[in-house]
Amino acid sequence: MKLVKTKDLRLPTGVLGLAAVPDGGRLFAACMDGAVYAVDPATGDVSAFPDRHGSFASGCVLLPNGETLISAGYDGWLLWHDVATKKCFRRVRAHSFWSWQLALAPDGRRVATVTGQYLTGGEKYEPASAPEPTVKVYDTHSGELVHAFEHGPPVLSGAFSPDGRHVAAANMMGEVRVWDLDTGKPAASFTTPDFTSWGIIKSPHYCGGIYGLAFAPNGASLLCCGMGPMTDPMAGNGAMTWQRWDWRAAPPARLGQVRDGEHGTGLMETLAHAPDGAAFLMAGRQAQGTWNAALFAAADGKLLASLDTKSRVTRAAFSADGKTLYLAAAVGQPRRTKGQWPDYGRVHVLGVIG
Repeated sequence: MKLVKTKDLRLPTGVLGLAAVPDGGRLFAACMDGAVYAVDPATGDVSAFPDRHGSFASGCVLLPNGETLISAGYDGWLLWHDVATKKCFRRVRAHSFWSWQLALAPDGRRVATVTGQYLTGGEKYEPASAPEPTVKVYDTHSGELVHAFEHGPPVLSGAFSPDGRHVAAANMMGEVRVWDLDTGKPAASFTTPDFTSWGIIKSPHYCGGIYGLAFAPNGASLLCCGMGPMTDPMAGNGAMTWQRWDWRAAPPARLGQVRDGEHGTGLMETLAHAPDGAAFLMAGRQAQGTWNAALFAAADGKLLASLDTKSRVTRAAFSADGKTLYLAAAVGQPRRTKGQWPDYGRVHVLGVIG
């Protein structure tokens, strides 16, 4: 199996969120300038939605009817956009801090947003409690709040189960929680220390976390990704890490993880299952190694294909047939020149061969 880059689509600023129509004929990118952009992958044409977030646009999801796009931002707001007119028709203040990530239920009826700021809560530098619920679930059609769950901040990732009955969220401390949306009660809870670091160089603090979550297509297991522990979190050189968990077991059990020798170092930020369920993608940013985007076999976790995109990858989406992969990315950390950003945002278009 191979991953082959076929095209780079350029955007004004780094891309943090990505949504695609099933056939990949149109993409939507949430960017660091606060805007959401419609992107034509065939021509590379890019057009901005006029209503922007007051800070980074951190995510976007497209409802199954293709008519409504919901975006989130570091300003804590959720915006509902009409795709045809590009006009915003609903604004909801979800958080007093950043929305780190959005997740959409497969049937499109619910959207989840996660938040939380790392503030020292005691002498051991453990995170202080959040002043508000850190996981919120909204009705996508009415904009009404359906659930608000407490989870230790910062909560960095979220995911819905394939049947839409459960939502999972994970935080900086490697704590994963799953809730039953029918009852509003906890369904599972586990903690893995393999995504969190305690810094003893330069300054004492925690760093890391689970940045990507994804239920298996059959809902039986839950994938987590991030970066392995290190003595100097400021260096960003922990192992590229994924783990698979049986979240329904009592207690939840780890089923597998990335194999030694099949990873480099860096922070992995996103996971995506191939439509046929045979493989999954993990991608992010690389500190050392030969790749920052790779496919793994769902059956045994074996590395199948890898690629160095020369960028920071933040989100990923497969086309419905699984033959094309879209990666949201940012190239470098440029500065404004005469008030203008260079076009450092990218959507990498990859062919999945074999």
